[in-house]
Amino acid sequence: MDIRPSPIAGTWYPGTAEQLAKSIDHFLEGETKTEPNAELVGVVVPHAGHRYSGSVAGAAFRLMRGLAPDIVAVVSPMHNLAPGQVLTSGHDAYQTPLGEILVDQDAVRKLSDAMQKRTGFALYPLRNDREHSLEIELPFLQRALGSFHLLPVMILDQRESTAEALGLALGETLAGRKALLVASSDLSHFFPDAVARTFDAEMMRRVERFDPAAVMRAEEEEAASACGRAAIAAVLWAARALGADRVSVIAYANSGDVTGDKSSVVGYGSAAIWRTASA
Repeated sequence: MDIRPSPIAGTWYPGTAEQLAKSIDHFLEGETKTEPNAELVGVVVPHAGHRYSGSVAGAAFRLMRGLAPDIVAVVSPMHNLAPGQVLTSGHDAYQTPLGEILVDQDAVRKLSDAMQKRTGFALYPLRNDREHSLEIELPFLQRALGSFHLLPVMILDQRESTAEALGLALGETLAGRKALLVASSDLSHFFPDAVARTFDAEMMRRVERFDPAAVMRAEEEEAASACGRAAIAAVLWAARALGADRVSVIAYANSGDVTGDKSSVVGYGSAAIWRTASA
């Protein structure tokens, strides 16, 4: 089996299975903020090193404990230059210290075909990538869920039309399956604490309003920013296609809360996407 080795284990998160499991389990501790009469469709979570954003991410991922999806779509930005506009893994599986996660090749093909029909371009299969923002979520999923298949998606093209097309294609690909969605994104970067909190609160309001178009407009309106805004918007569009009808903000913090340096911070927010449960 062709396995993508982890380029960030031991730096962005602990490098041994025992240390990583202990760290993730700590972040997953605590009360879960569930919605009455609702089923979890997906989450929005940050993607900094676990030391910085693990508590915010864990507050959302703990909602997944006890669920048994057969596939999880993780949608992240692509921070590095790469061929293609929307990418996936060219490997059969991802490796973390907690074990291997199989890529659902059938879902990749279906999503790629759906994108080709909507946009004129297919998913680009990338090998040996160093993208952290997708992998950083995998240990949380491994500890919260156990076994699942992965649909990995990395977005380089941040246009609204691409994000919407991806969201609709994801909804089509995952329809009828026991699926969960994960949008990986940090919020504002390198503003003073007070400014960052204002910007980040606005972005999370747009997420909570379940308004993917407003998420995409936030940066051009100079109202807020998020490095994975297209990932967030695509997941919101996909969740809506899968019947989701509301979003709740779960947690917020920024890097200054960990380092004590409030002069220049990165914002981290998490949210849960819900579907009203059938009677």
